[in-house]
Amino acid sequence: MSDLPGQGGKQETLPSAPTEPPPLSLYIHIPWCVRKCPYCDFNSHESRTEIPEAAYVDALIADLEQSVPRIWGRRVHSIFFGGGTPSLFSPEAIDRILSNVRALVPLSVDCEITLEANPGTVDAAHFRGYRAAGVNRLSLGIQSFDSDYLHKLGRIHDETQAVAAAELALSTFDSVNLDVMYALPGQSLRDALADAQRACDLGPAHLSFYHLTLEPNTPFHRTPPALPDDDTSASMQEAIEDLLGQHGYTHYETSAFAQPGKQCRHNRNYWQFGDYLGIGAGAHSKLSFHDRITRESRHKHPKRYLEHAGQGHAVEQQWQIARDELPFEFMMNALRLTDGVDPALFKIRTGLPLEHISPILQHAVAKGLLDLSPTRIAPTPLGQRFLNELLQLFLD
Repeated sequence: MSDLPGQGGKQETLPSAPTEPPPLSLYIHIPWCVRKCPYCDFNSHESRTEIPEAAYVDALIADLEQSVPRIWGRRVHSIFFGGGTPSLFSPEAIDRILSNVRALVPLSVDCEITLEANPGTVDAAHFRGYRAAGVNRLSLGIQSFDSDYLHKLGRIHDETQAVAAAELALSTFDSVNLDVMYALPGQSLRDALADAQRACDLGPAHLSFYHLTLEPNTPFHRTPPALPDDDTSASMQEAIEDLLGQHGYTHYETSAFAQPGKQCRHNRNYWQFGDYLGIGAGAHSKLSFHDRITRESRHKHPKRYLEHAGQGHAVEQQWQIARDELPFEFMMNALRLTDGVDPALFKIRTGLPLEHISPILQHAVAKGLLDLSPTRIAPTPLGQRFLNELLQLFLD
């Protein structure tokens, strides 16, 4: 989960703003994939004809040029190519995008640059080309190491390709993330743990384990497969977390586990309510100014995005986050972090004093959902399990 959906808000007569500019990240959306998976609700489109790679890169560059005035002088600390399947694009296209990014915005010396890849669309030459272009972190969508479950998920690769792609990524990039899912159709606890064990044996710096959910407007939602029951799914989650902990992975975010010093800086900036500029079809941004915090979204369909970006209007909607929505917006992100955040960060990011939400915090503590101290606001284990209930307190 690398781009976050924006939350609409009313214009506010007494706006709040951060007390200092948050770190800034750049998200770049590549909307095409070979085949749409039946569980996927991302803005992705099957590449049934030739992908207009060059034209889309032109649109991305135009989009970034149009956005520069809103981030002028700010340094980008991380870049994330998400999709869709960014590995469908050639290394030359990725190199052209990054060359233009470097020409238009300043990057931190140690900028983390991640590219998502599908095991069914990669080879050694592409990986070497991405690395030469500046990609220093690869996120590989494994989902499972079992061909039977991969088939049920509609993936285009099998377990042999999954292992081969992971080994190739690990030999090419200094930092690698593997995405794995559990609670799959017909999956047993034993099979879920087998996937987790194979991921640990490969030894990537970062692992993301996602519970399969039936999202609206997907084939799986319309025709649900037989999934493990809630108790079995909960047992899978607990057993996977224990296994990863035994292998030295720290559970630092709801679905993310990392070796020491290898947390994903890009996603961590999201969870700490940092800023991000999103370019590409359907991409969202969250940007802070001296007097307001805004969100914006691009035209969603690739064809419309290509048309509008070329005409200087890549952004379709832009709105200010209302003052009374900021506590929920902040907590929706921060409470995904298992260790939580420093209470001072609330005012730094939102401009609101912590006292503004003190009654809600105390209520959450009384319900056993929140740990609160002078140095930390964090979900309890119960709060992690019932995160939606915890967040609802801030929404109300």
